[in-house]
Amino acid sequence: MNRLLFLTVLFGLTLFGQQKKTLGPEELWQMERLGTYAVSDDGLKLWFSTTKYDMSSNKGNSLFYYYDLSKNELKNIAELSGAGSPSIHPDGRLNFLKDSQLWQADHDGSDAKKLTDIYSGIDSYLMIPGSDKIVFTSAVYPDCDDQDCIKNRDEEASSSKVKAEIFTELLYRHWNSWRGEKRSHLFLYDINTKSLSDLTPNAAYDVPPTALGGSFDFAVSPDGREVAFSANKTKNPSWNTNNDVFIIDLTDPEFEHKMISTGEGNDNQPVYSPDGKYIAFKSMRRPGFEADKYEIIIYDRKTGINKNITSDIDISAGDIVFSSDGSFIFFDAANEINNSVYRINIQTGETDLLIKERVNSDLKLAAKVGRLYFKRQSTISPVNICYYDLNEGKINPVTNLNEEILSKIGMNEAETFWCEGAEGAKVQSVLIKPPYFDQNKKYPMVFLIHGGPQGHWSDDFHFRWNMQMFASRGYVVVAPNPRGSVGYGQKFTDEISGDWGGKAYTDLMNSYDYAVSNFGFIDKENTFAAGASYGGYMINWIAGHTDRFKALVSHAGVFNLESMYGATEELWFPEWEFKGTPWESREIYHKWSPHMFAHNIKTPMLVVHGAFDFRVPEGQAFELFTYLQRLGVKSKFLYFPDEYHFVTKPQNALLWWNTVLGWFDEHNSNLQGK
Repeated sequence: MNRLLFLTVLFGLTLFGQQKKTLGPEELWQMERLGTYAVSDDGLKLWFSTTKYDMSSNKGNSLFYYYDLSKNELKNIAELSGAGSPSIHPDGRLNFLKDSQLWQADHDGSDAKKLTDIYSGIDSYLMIPGSDKIVFTSAVYPDCDDQDCIKNRDEEASSSKVKAEIFTELLYRHWNSWRGEKRSHLFLYDINTKSLSDLTPNAAYDVPPTALGGSFDFAVSPDGREVAFSANKTKNPSWNTNNDVFIIDLTDPEFEHKMISTGEGNDNQPVYSPDGKYIAFKSMRRPGFEADKYEIIIYDRKTGINKNITSDIDISAGDIVFSSDGSFIFFDAANEINNSVYRINIQTGETDLLIKERVNSDLKLAAKVGRLYFKRQSTISPVNICYYDLNEGKINPVTNLNEEILSKIGMNEAETFWCEGAEGAKVQSVLIKPPYFDQNKKYPMVFLIHGGPQGHWSDDFHFRWNMQMFASRGYVVVAPNPRGSVGYGQKFTDEISGDWGGKAYTDLMNSYDYAVSNFGFIDKENTFAAGASYGGYMINWIAGHTDRFKALVSHAGVFNLESMYGATEELWFPEWEFKGTPWESREIYHKWSPHMFAHNIKTPMLVVHGAFDFRVPEGQAFELFTYLQRLGVKSKFLYFPDEYHFVTKPQNALLWWNTVLGWFDEHNSNLQGK
């Protein structure tokens, strides 16, 4: 390279670096977030929704786009703002939900018209092939026979001066909402005749299931004559995971249900093969364990025989999609810090890794052109849509949301390192360096602990626990995946159950010690730790077991295992994790409960919790903060009366980030006095 060219390049890089800024909470909340999407069978047309948040109004606004890939034309359809759940009618028209009703428009979004006017609304839907009928889910009173009954009951409840409720069973609330008397039922609706049939009449259960399920938990056969769905029909869904898969013959006027799954674990996500020969669904073998390996089961509709095609691979399946000829299934799965994409032969079980890197999800097949579409993200880029060319074996980006914002922000790619954990296990950690990193400088460290505990830190762009945000403040981020993490085989995941503060704690501390000993750019005198949910539990456990950190942040953390059991909603979780109820396994509950070691706490702690967190109820934070204050430990409590397990409102999130980062800065000795 000649000298003039070298100086020109150097000047350009320097100027580019000077122009870029670090990521802040405001920039994070300016970014457009991808929602649902649909793709045409020829792979040349794309429809998707996004959400853009406005800090001044403190809410999100939904946008809707049409993308003609053949012309490279992207159109924001203002008339369809607020639309979502797009799907493509066989004639090429666009179906979508808006204001909880089904609408239809031309492929470019023009000539939109509402197709339904159902009082209870539509939560999720599927078109019946070859007809103008749909199946959909909607929350209704189980004993109501028609929509007028539902409307009258709602009006009575709204006008009543008494808001009290009487409960006679558990699961009266879930996640962040009170269940009330309504249940989500599955309906059949004829758009032309306006006839409505409840396919789960009088059911006291939900379709899709209240827990361990989703909008993907029902499907329609290619000939339109059958529906498959997942539901937990047991009388005690609060303490079991027994979702099952059922089928309904739509030509049967009685709509009888036939169960096709056989286990007592979690069975869900039925998918028909394009030729109609098979139904594939996901299945967990062990009852009561929500993080068991997801097997892929193939149900032969002719013989009624189930076949497990993933029993020989140590991979837990995510979304499943049939190939156009029904010979293969594409699925995504956690794979170390990635969420990879695989293809499995349904006859032989032979499995190929198609896409390893990054976090890939929400698979959709454009069969005519051999394109597998999916969402893709990384630590330096929020979610976009890409496709994998099955003929060329190549990934092609499609959307480029937030390009302008990202081009002005300096971020470093995620790196990883491995160390030896408890009992010689190999433990992987994510490492992110601050923008404009200087190898010769010393940086404080933020040590992040993920929730679950059966989760993992991955190469994703997290809008709540965004690792780049911590790095942008000048901290090296270390985020380990200790025992219990997914993506490292089922044995590794299993080994946290009944051992919450054991091997996982050793894995974490070994990762910490490895980082401060081997990376000279980490200032070991200025290290901090934070976590949420199980990560919050581990922060509380760490507080009573080590003084390695200058300050801690416990968000929605479990503090008292026994009182937590009496207030949480999904009882199968603590009963699996701690080998029974508190009266059956009190020794384990006490052994691993952070409150039993609270007298050892000396490290300053910030406690964060939301009032509508029914998974880890707010009482856990109240107990923790009381202990900290009574012990004289420097502490602060950030309480959100309008949030739940997550902080989702823009201005609340801004306060969260400023409080958390401010807490670290306050205890960073290099910043004190500045």
